[in-house]
Amino acid sequence: MNLGRRLVIAIGGNAILQDGQKGTSDEQRANLEVACQAISALIRPNVNVVLTHGNGPQVGNILVQNEAAKHEVPPQPLDVCGAQSQGSLGYLIQQTMAGVLRSRKIQRDVVALVTQTVVSERDPAFQSPTKPVGPYYTEAEAAALSKDKLWKLKEVGKRRWRRVVPSPEPLEIVEKDMIRRLMRQGTVVVAAGGGGIPVIRRDGELVGTEAVIDKDRASATLARNVGADTLIILTDVEKVALDFRTPRQRFLDHLTVSEARRYLAEGQFPAGSMGPKMEAAITFLSPRKEASLDTFMEAGAKPGRSQLKVIITSLRMAAEAARGRTGTFITPD
Repeated sequence: MNLGRRLVIAIGGNAILQDGQKGTSDEQRANLEVACQAISALIRPNVNVVLTHGNGPQVGNILVQNEAAKHEVPPQPLDVCGAQSQGSLGYLIQQTMAGVLRSRKIQRDVVALVTQTVVSERDPAFQSPTKPVGPYYTEAEAAALSKDKLWKLKEVGKRRWRRVVPSPEPLEIVEKDMIRRLMRQGTVVVAAGGGGIPVIRRDGELVGTEAVIDKDRASATLARNVGADTLIILTDVEKVALDFRTPRQRFLDHLTVSEARRYLAEGQFPAGSMGPKMEAAITFLSPRKEASLDTFMEAGAKPGRSQLKVIITSLRMAAEAARGRTGTFITPD
């Protein structure tokens, strides 16, 4: 299986923090050791790699810390909390992956970047926040926060409320040129963690905004920005399924973009699970307009649409999927 010369690999959140765990650094290091061992099998000679990752539980913990310590230290806004989680997780991934590569005698530097993702302040998501973040509140606490901080809060259980924030569409990775340069040197880059820090352009400046960007969609945007051949989305299932968890369930080896769009419209891929991954695949495989890529690619190396692919599979089956033996492959029509 020819994966191409530039890979973007999106690591699912369960690779860093698993259900039932508290989120200690030791737990996360142990999980990342397993994840990096699996991913290292995809790092081959003359193949340049960018890793992305989730950060939902980690940002949630930081927001809980904000709440618990608000009378001692000032709480930080959501974009700053995202940056904190990006830095700490990037450090853990960078250190763990570098150790795994050394043990396998693979000569690669590993660098983690704190990455910003441009969104539009006119994105409809800002008018309809849907993404729950942070701790749970009582109804009285929710009413006070809505009045004092102008937060949007939603009832998510019996007498339990949570803050909801926008999840706008990612438009561009700010640090894409630096990522390209690092890739060209053979560096394994950790970037766009948790979808990147959401920023808007205002009067020629970048301004952070309180939102959460879907990590898979941001990974697709990053993959387009750096001219990747292949986007690999590692999740907790080996293959994509139709009629998931029903007696009619059937796994898919291959999908075209048109088929992915049709199944998505039919509701086969819900928003809370496979939906964003399919949307990311469609975004990545759609016709490209990034003219600036010509300055980055070697002569004749810009990937044609027929070379592009998205692979969705589980972390433990990543190497087998790279050999074409499992996983769901999505390709242009």
